[in-house]
Formats: sequence, structure tokens, C-alpha cells
Amino acid sequence: MDLGLQHMEDRRRAEFTQTRASTRIRIQVPIFLRASDSTGAEFIELTKTLNISSKGACIASTHMLRLGQTVHITIPAPSASSSSLVPNETPPITAKVRRQEVLGEMRVFGLEFVRPLE
Repeated sequence: MDLGLQHMEDRRRAEFTQTRASTRIRIQVPIFLRASDSTGAEFIELTKTLNISSKGACIASTHMLRLGQTVHITIPAPSASSSSLVPNETPPITAKVRRQEVLGEMRVFGLEFVRPLE
């Protein structure tokens, strides 16, 4: 793991240990991020989660997002050849940007889901 990312995770863990409403799982899940950047240009980016819970996620992005901005994430499904019963991606999950941090070339954002996952 990148030392900068590890440092950020350690600091976040110390800050939020007592304030988390739900446990975060450190897992990298590929996601499509749909949003508009700080200039207003819409984009779709294939990126990943760094951790996730039922109420939110921490993601990496090459784009600059704004605090309070609404974004949509979807999880890509396996290729259609593996199963015709599996959709190409999950239904969109709507989230708000609540935190941001820049670590070198990487931008990390804390998202709060509008509706918790079940």
C-alpha cells in the first residue's frame, strides 16, 4: 500500500473511530463514477473504492469534485459471456461528497450514500 494512503487511513481511523455510524471494510471494488468535475464538465471514470460501508465509501478519482456535490456510482458486473442473467452494472448509487484530500497525483473523496445500502 502507498505510504501516503496508509498515513491517511491511519489518521482517518484515529479521527473517526468513535464517530462512525457503520463499520467500514477496507476493500478495493471497481466502480464507475459519474459526475461533473469542478469546471462543470460531465465525466464517467472507472476507478475504485478504498473502503466501503453501508452508509458511504472512500474512493479515488483523477477528477476534482466539490464538497456537497452529488455523484453516482455503479459497480460493473462480469462480462455478459459469463451469464446472460447478470446486468452490465448495478443500479446507480447516489452519494454526496463529504470529504476530500489530495495525496500527490491521487485525489481521495469520502462519499455519503443518500440511502444506506441494505
